[in-house]
Amino acid sequence: MDNKNTIMFTGTQTAEMKSTKDVLNDVYQALDEKGYNAIDQMVGYILSGDPSYITSHNNARNLIRHIERDDMVEELLRNFLNK
Repeated sequence: MDNKNTIMFTGTQTAEMKSTKDVLNDVYQALDEKGYNAIDQMVGYILSGDPSYITSHNNARNLIRHIERDDMVEELLRNFLNK
């Protein structure tokens, strides 16, 4: 191949990329449905990075692992401060 540029493979991306807010809402809902204190569980995950805080129900654990924890904190602060 003569092309020395990096080619991005997009064949495995989902048709719709979820926003951080959407992922957090989906994870909250999954935790709540399973009877967990969703806020406590999500705080535990954000602070520790340990995915075992998040249920696998409705693919929540997989969803949350696709979002960087610092992006989650940023999203939470933006919403809290209405920015």
